[in-house]
Amino acid sequence: MKVGIGIAAKELGVSPLTLRRWEKAGKIKSERTLKGHRRYDLASLSGCAKRTEKSSHTTLIYARVSSHDQKSDLERQKKLLESFCASNGWVYEIVEDLGSGLNYEKKGLNKLIRLISTRGIDRLVITHKDRLLRFGAELIFSLCEQFGVEVVILNKSENTSIETELVQDVLEIITVFSARLYGLRSRKHQKLIEALTEAATKV
Repeated sequence: MKVGIGIAAKELGVSPLTLRRWEKAGKIKSERTLKGHRRYDLASLSGCAKRTEKSSHTTLIYARVSSHDQKSDLERQKKLLESFCASNGWVYEIVEDLGSGLNYEKKGLNKLIRLISTRGIDRLVITHKDRLLRFGAELIFSLCEQFGVEVVILNKSENTSIETELVQDVLEIITVFSARLYGLRSRKHQKLIEALTEAATKV
């Protein structure tokens, strides 16, 4: 049965970009209509998809929280993302980070960037945009676009006010500030952090 790229991608649980990449690499073939549209044979594609699923993880789940006391939230993120990927029949790998969204040197984030730039994944799935980075997530999205990685954001359409986003940004900065002052543990520093946090939450 010959079908278009959209139907073929949906049947196999991959993105159209993945099919184009497979074709460019010579793993699959397509026929062209008189108007230049691709047509794929589903029977032959199924075999390719099975071989690919056995050999590599094509979808990457990325989850992050800022501090140790948010570990329960990290587990909720992972369960939600795993459930979503499983319901779509995607083979996935989990990468997680425990650290500030202002930190560009996190181990998981660096692994993610490496996989994107080496074409090691076809799809990135996250709960919110700011799970990648508090500022600069668009850089990762541009990298994904450059290397043909599909980005799926579960709560992409979430409505947040400017005030709420500002509070979240300030609290993120305070978290980093707190970590740097943690070793000092003076009463003055503790009061300063508490005052900053209280002021931010009152915005």
